Amino acid sequence: MIEQQKQEPEIPYLTRIQVLGAMGATAIILLIVAKLSLYLGNFSLFSWDLNPREALLGVGLGFVLTGLSGLTYRLWTAYRKSADYYLEVVLKPLALPDLIWLGLLPGLSEELLFRGVMLPALGSDLTAVIVSSLCFGILHFSGSQQWPYVIWATIVGMILAYSALLTGNLLVPIVAHIITNWISSYFWKMRQFSAIKK
Repeated sequence: MIEQQKQEPEIPYLTRIQVLGAMGATAIILLIVAKLSLYLGNFSLFSWDLNPREALLGVGLGFVLTGLSGLTYRLWTAYRKSADYYLEVVLKPLALPDLIWLGLLPGLSEELLFRGVMLPALGSDLTAVIVSSLCFGILHFSGSQQWPYVIWATIVGMILAYSALLTGNLLVPIVAHIITNWISSYFWKMRQFSAIKK
């Protein structure tokens, strides 16, 4: 039986500081792009109404997305390999407390740009959902073997876009994105810790 070799990342492994710095820089860049788009464009940002009902809806959607991601991870081998590859590059150097930033920074900045700005800028219709979700998926591309992860991120982007359209509240996809990142990254880290102990 030939043992399958572990796929090495096409980008070099990063340190904890590099990953946190990249997340922070990406969040700032996405925020600047969103602010410039709002300033130069002729459209309004989705509202961000802080109310308990939409916050709970976002939490529920986050759990649903996490469950769907786990099911996809178990059933689709190409996605599992792709997700492990991506998460190894992003999560391996991070300590458990860093996962707070992994939820907050992308959850806020990516939702502001892709659902808060891009969706209404493109017309808040099916085409806007598809284009903004494809852009969101491509943002998660990290190597030539990563197409399954990009496909999954695009599908998640569509679900998050529809949650913004149906509720009219950007809080729902923001909370869902943060919850999904927190839970998924926490379980991935726990799996890695348990594999090391064996």
